[in-house]
Amino acid sequence: MNIFEDRAPSPPRPTPLRVAVLGCTGSIGRQALDVARQHPERVEVTALSVYGSTAELVALAREFRPSAVAVADRSHGDDGVLDGLPSGCGLFLGDEGVMELASLNDVDCVLVAVVGEAGIHAAHAALAARKVLACANKEALVAAGDLLMPMAEPGRLIPVDSEHSAIYQCLVGGRERELRRIWLTCSGGPFLGRTRESLASVTPEEALGHPTWAMGPKITVDSATLMNKGLEVIEAHHLFDVPVDAVEVLVHPQSKIHSMVEFADGSTVAQLGPSDMRIPIQYAFSYPHRWDAPCEPVDWRTAGELTFGAPDTETFRCLALALQAGRVGGTLPCAMNAANEVANQAFRDGRLGFLAIAEVVSTVMDATVPEPVESLAQVAEVDARARAKAAQAVSRLSC
Repeated sequence: MNIFEDRAPSPPRPTPLRVAVLGCTGSIGRQALDVARQHPERVEVTALSVYGSTAELVALAREFRPSAVAVADRSHGDDGVLDGLPSGCGLFLGDEGVMELASLNDVDCVLVAVVGEAGIHAAHAALAARKVLACANKEALVAAGDLLMPMAEPGRLIPVDSEHSAIYQCLVGGRERELRRIWLTCSGGPFLGRTRESLASVTPEEALGHPTWAMGPKITVDSATLMNKGLEVIEAHHLFDVPVDAVEVLVHPQSKIHSMVEFADGSTVAQLGPSDMRIPIQYAFSYPHRWDAPCEPVDWRTAGELTFGAPDTETFRCLALALQAGRVGGTLPCAMNAANEVANQAFRDGRLGFLAIAEVVSTVMDATVPEPVESLAQVAEVDARARAKAAQAVSRLSC
């Protein structure tokens, strides 16, 4: 498997690039639309999806004039506001409707920016339709990477996570077989340096205060527990075909180096830049070219010091659990991811303590018998079982 275009050239990108933004009202979706606004001659938004924010969807449809939109939550399919969609704009409902957008004829690139397990089917649909997949949903690869990666043609899967975009950029034109290890950088989150005891009473509001990145609530809490970094290790394992233990997490609080690749000869190549997700989103749209910056670049003369350290996996157990799941492989990462989504939501709802998130994940992992990943139906079944077990654990551990 090789996702790099320079060893197997793919057809040139069309201009303008016709993009489906799935999850257009979330953090990544909003920033993707900002990139489209800055480059109207290069990016044409032809499809949009939301979970249930129909009023925002209609406003965006009036602005971008897509050929079709989708509402994943069918209970919002009869919202009166949808009558305000532009004439000729098709409306699809449910997860099937979101998948339909991913295979439309007037879509060249699918940005999967929906949160959590919901992105798996959309990513699969995009790859099956031979679209360019700009993947901002790490859970798709964590849970179903064994299925999705064999479908990824060279140049047609571009990671959008800032770290994986950085690794991709470091490896373009290089030779991944000469890679020794990946240094996956990590801000450390809002609780960097805290003791385990001091984390017992932290609130959702505290966990949602990320020091360097503006993100959605689920991923921000994952960053606070360091589960996000564990998911990213598994994602890198699949994307770049390296062992889990060849991906080293490196705490870098300034978030200026987005990741590094160390080669066999001891040389290390790094990608640096502002903490702005519009840069990796734009790169996914512009690849293999680069467009004018969507934000102010870093003035390295005044950037200050860059510091590094090792993560504390004793205090932040979610990282250790994710690494364990990644090493075992099979369906265990899927179960781990599902349990984390349930526990993360319970913490944000005030029903679960911060440290109990790892306890819920550990409980579900211990109850899971890993199997080889063979189908999307199997992934969905494992996900559902893990969520049910996680819900039971949350009830037992609830505040």
